[in-house]
Amino acid sequence: MEDIIKLNEKWIEKAPKDIMLWGFEHSNNPILTTNFRPYEVAILHLCTSIMPELKIVWCDSGYNTKATYIYAEKIIADLNLNIHLYTPKQTSAHREVFMGEVPEVDDPRHAEFTEQVKLEPFRRAMSEINPDLWITNLRKGQTAFRDGLNIISQTKKGLLKLSPFYHWSDKNLDVYMEENSLLNEYDYFDPTKVDEKRECGLHSKESQ
Repeated sequence: MEDIIKLNEKWIEKAPKDIMLWGFEHSNNPILTTNFRPYEVAILHLCTSIMPELKIVWCDSGYNTKATYIYAEKIIADLNLNIHLYTPKQTSAHREVFMGEVPEVDDPRHAEFTEQVKLEPFRRAMSEINPDLWITNLRKGQTAFRDGLNIISQTKKGLLKLSPFYHWSDKNLDVYMEENSLLNEYDYFDPTKVDEKRECGLHSKESQ
């Protein structure tokens, strides 16, 4: 495989579809992780239009909005997604008995909350599926950490991570979605991040 730096230089003007064709050609067990946040449907559509049987990993924290759950079920049905659902080992009701409502970001319990509802299910998914390619919809400008990534990166464990829309703006994605009759759902909230510019650790820690 070519050097990752050279690939990123080559791909900066490449179409996301061409990038994904390369990714699927060079992997045997790819996965795409999703949380059904705004614009996620674009990468779900792109990837499954090429590989319909692609494993889609959804780590559902159990704290999504009602709108997100309704939207997720619609997208799963419309795109016939091969969903691999991972949930926390405890129900939200069980957790709240000992931890109370969702802890604030500055609450010492927030780190444990994030571990229970997102990081542990993610690690379990990665361990069970053991992918050789991790596809995400990370984009430049989302957070300071993500600004330091690129279309293709590699974790410390050697797993390739591919974000074909990395250099795309919301406007670019709006055009893609209009062209493919895809709809967004903006009523979305991640209790482990709270602030959109904050990392929860899934990419900044678990991908290392």
